[in-house]
Amino acid sequence: MSNKVEDFLSATEEEEIIEAIRIVELNTSGEIRVHIEKTSDSDASNRALEVFHLLKMDNTKLQNAVLIYVAVEKKTFVIYGDVGINKVVANNFWDSTKDVMQVHFKQGNFKQGLVDGILKSGEQLKKYFPYTDLDINELSNEISKG
Repeated sequence: MSNKVEDFLSATEEEEIIEAIRIVELNTSGEIRVHIEKTSDSDASNRALEVFHLLKMDNTKLQNAVLIYVAVEKKTFVIYGDVGINKVVANNFWDSTKDVMQVHFKQGNFKQGLVDGILKSGEQLKKYFPYTDLDINELSNEISKG
């Protein structure tokens, strides 16, 4: 596996991931973003929290944004949910989502891992934060890169 961010996903795979986010967000007021970077100097969890703030993901009205953070070189990823979500989902929720993603990642299938992680997160978001007519897309669906 290449350690370059550009080689992590093809343009087509990126489109499929963005489409998965778009589809999930049709059913929920929650917001999901994916951030991919080469490596992080700090602990991945701390870095995910930093990125969460940098992307202004803590500004959603219902505090229901989810960040999937990937450090390519370190082969590590973190799912970070805002306080609104973490209050309602089961304690092991993110673990089960991570497990699903990990299986694909270990096989080198990063796109499918991310798509499945997005869909699984979306199911929970839909349950606790259903879409309403007043809902606006508060955050970009684009994949951000560090």
